[in-house]
Amino acid sequence: MLKPKPSIDTIQPYQGGKPIEEVRRELGITTDIIKLASNENPFGPSPLAMQAISESATQVHLYPDGNAYYLKADLAEYFNISAEHLILGNGSNDVLQFVAEAYLAPGDEVIYAAGAFVVYSLVTKLCSATAVVVPMVAHTHDLSAMAAAITEKTKVIFVANPNNPTGTMVTAEETAAFMERVPDDVLVVFDEAYYEYVDRSDYPQTLPYVLAGRNFIITRTFSKIYGLAGLRIGYGIAPPPLIETLNRVRQPFNCSLVGQAAARAALKDTAHVTKSREQNAVGKAFLYEAFDDMGLRYVESEGNFIMLHLEQSGADIADALLKEGVIVRPIGGYGYPNAVRVTIGTQQENEKFIKALKVVSH
Repeated sequence: MLKPKPSIDTIQPYQGGKPIEEVRRELGITTDIIKLASNENPFGPSPLAMQAISESATQVHLYPDGNAYYLKADLAEYFNISAEHLILGNGSNDVLQFVAEAYLAPGDEVIYAAGAFVVYSLVTKLCSATAVVVPMVAHTHDLSAMAAAITEKTKVIFVANPNNPTGTMVTAEETAAFMERVPDDVLVVFDEAYYEYVDRSDYPQTLPYVLAGRNFIITRTFSKIYGLAGLRIGYGIAPPPLIETLNRVRQPFNCSLVGQAAARAALKDTAHVTKSREQNAVGKAFLYEAFDDMGLRYVESEGNFIMLHLEQSGADIADALLKEGVIVRPIGGYGYPNAVRVTIGTQQENEKFIKALKVVSH
């Protein structure tokens, strides 16, 4: 049998969860199953996006606009930048892979935090580059230590802000000090998939680094607060020369026709985004109070999920919760064997989760 290149053997395939219907069939569960494992918006997409999906569905026999002209125009207007600052991806992780394919080669070093988004490790190995993994402090990226880890071989630095799965963020002050220490020939990627959920004044506004022409890329997505995870639309914001390079490795027609239409409509529905953010804050407060009452430790989150520490295996708790009709994500693969990540759901979903958690944790 043909063997892959050596770096492929170091990659563990991403393990997605089973479909809800299959879980129900396997376990013989007759009640509703709730999925709180993938940080999706429990309130669904914008009604405007739903209308756009319906209308665009009549055109799916046609290829999508390979350049995503209209979506990029809308994003450019939204951020007050040029369309040349934008690239679209099949989810923002697609853009992360563009970065690796365009800029990483064997011998290059990539810096990211221990316990950060798993895709950083995956794309580093894919390109046979060398990972330099920096420990977190209080479940948060240690930007000072990451800057100290830079060598003449460093090519790319990935920073998830807020971070998945810990939910923590680095501040504007920390980011400014970090960027002062990063050499001009090192590419910094700020992964801001949960940007729209953050409601803190000290969150860093990173667009100025792009507009100043730094080697800096921001990645964002329509999969989270916009509720379009199933349509896989993400994007990157970077100086035009970087975008031109990334487009060289982007596959043609990588963003679907329906996804582009839905994203354009979702971007316009600011009321839906505001409602989703507000309801997420309500759900977060409810879960914090419930965890406090149960004496459980958790990490305060800036996203739409919470990392919950347990006194036993997170995988075991996740399996037990599954039998109660609740799907959460064990995160042993991130270095937290006794923890789970739970998405903040609707009030009804949050109440069901807490009720099930009380059953399985005693």
